[in-house]
Amino acid sequence: MSSGAAPRLRRLQGHLEVRGSSMEPHSSPLTTHVLDTASGKPAQGLHLCLYRLEGPGQQWMELRKSYTDADGRCPGLLEPGQMNGGTYKLSFNTEGYWRTRGQESFYPYVEVVFTVTNDMQRFHVPLLLSPWSYTTYRGS
Repeated sequence: MSSGAAPRLRRLQGHLEVRGSSMEPHSSPLTTHVLDTASGKPAQGLHLCLYRLEGPGQQWMELRKSYTDADGRCPGLLEPGQMNGGTYKLSFNTEGYWRTRGQESFYPYVEVVFTVTNDMQRFHVPLLLSPWSYTTYRGS
């Protein structure tokens, strides 16, 4: 591992740890966290939109627009009790994020579509991002 890779990896691992404050009973049932794996830092200021698939025509309805904070997190995407069963989409404006950093990228946006079957559960959708790739998973 190169001399610069180890500190970046430690920083990313620290950001991936579950924080006690995010699990408080009155916090949002849906959160996200974006990490810039190219720099090993949180992806601050990344614009994102939350949608839910609704209606007989199955159209995406915008629920919220937001930006990631200094820690790359976007807490409070939904208010407690606002989560309903159904299909949701988080759309991340990755092109805008990389452009502000003077970086070319391959993916202009990343859309993560997921299904909620139990509206009493909490959902955390992390995104690991580089200019040329991304990874997501269901976090805790």
